[in-house]
Amino acid sequence: MTQTLERLGELLATKSEPLIIERTFNAPVAKVWNAITDVDQMRQWYFDLKEFRGEVGFEFEFVVEHEGNTYHHLCKVMEVVPQKKIAYTWRYKGEPGDSLVTFELFAEGDKTRLRLTHTGIETFPKTPAYARKNFETGWTQIIGAELKKFVESKENK
Repeated sequence: MTQTLERLGELLATKSEPLIIERTFNAPVAKVWNAITDVDQMRQWYFDLKEFRGEVGFEFEFVVEHEGNTYHHLCKVMEVVPQKKIAYTWRYKGEPGDSLVTFELFAEGDKTRLRLTHTGIETFPKTPAYARKNFETGWTQIIGAELKKFVESKENK
């Protein structure tokens, strides 16, 4: 019984809460959907993706240089509900761990609320580079600043 409780404690200690970032944009759902699923638009605010298609099973990758380190991302689209939700795996080449990034869109009048949920961060190496705080900072910048600026700009119609 004691061993079972200890094992349960270990499992619970390794499971973390999902990282959730929510922002409301002064833009309609269709515009935000296109920004998160059209490769040409994604390159302008997200990452330099060679290819991307919002189709279940589509695999894509991209490389990010940050503070002298190279992060080779490997992703696979797992779920698509047009104008509402897209989810893809998120992992790093040569590193243990698998996670899932989900974008959900909610119409609020002529505005859109986006909820980004990143689960599985705890499966990555226990090093400062993969600390939850870094993911939180990164997604806050990407969603709260880069995407917001892109979808709310007058030039992006």
